[in-house]
Amino acid sequence: MNTQARRILEDVKNGSISVDDALLQLKTEPFEDLGYAKPDYHRAVRQGAAEVIYGEGKTPEQIIGIIKAMQQKGQQRILVTRLSEQSAQAVSQEIPLHYDSVSRLAYTGSLPEPDGIGRIVVAAGGTSDIPVAEEAAQTAEFFGNEVVRLYDVGVSGLHRLLSHKEEIMSASVIIAAAGMEGALASVVGGLADCPVIALPTSVGYGASFGGLSALLAMLNSCASGVCTVNIDNGFGAGYLAGMINHMEVNK
Repeated sequence: MNTQARRILEDVKNGSISVDDALLQLKTEPFEDLGYAKPDYHRAVRQGAAEVIYGEGKTPEQIIGIIKAMQQKGQQRILVTRLSEQSAQAVSQEIPLHYDSVSRLAYTGSLPEPDGIGRIVVAAGGTSDIPVAEEAAQTAEFFGNEVVRLYDVGVSGLHRLLSHKEEIMSASVIIAAAGMEGALASVVGGLADCPVIALPTSVGYGASFGGLSALLAMLNSCASGVCTVNIDNGFGAGYLAGMINHMEVNK
């Protein structure tokens, strides 16, 4: 998924930039100390995707400062996660933002055209899981993936999931987001021939312990090919799914 480094090398190869210009891009200071943050300007060169701003706990002023610093280094498409609606309104007064109140994601610039090897399916057990599922889905879309959403397909009504067998069987990666007992990931893992990313959510009654029951159930899945991210970590699931969906593209 290291697309920026590859793009720089390809630009040198086809003559659209000089060796000196490419060297300058690679030699740019890897980070900057803003006092309250150190934006990592070489993240895209190392990993293929620029640094993402975690919005929770940061003031609007800090987020504005980080975004402006990244933009000055040429990064125009920037993702901000866990951003409250109030903070988003404050930031958007200085920087144009696309903001979604369900996923609490915001980004600058525009979404890229999907260029992965296939489609990512995001399945959510219930409607209450949608905020976390949307964080995963929109993260994947931000990083250039086609996403298919299957919502309210939990195991308490298995026929709802089975009615989407075509989408499940044709996916390149599946994210299964569920709370309660977290059984959705095992069921999907038993149907699909692609990697399944289990995404436990904190949805559930008292004994679910804020998603811990779902997390442990997903970690103990008997289905092969299932890996698990942290509770409510929609961003992590979406990012990982995007990496998997781009593996063959960058060979």
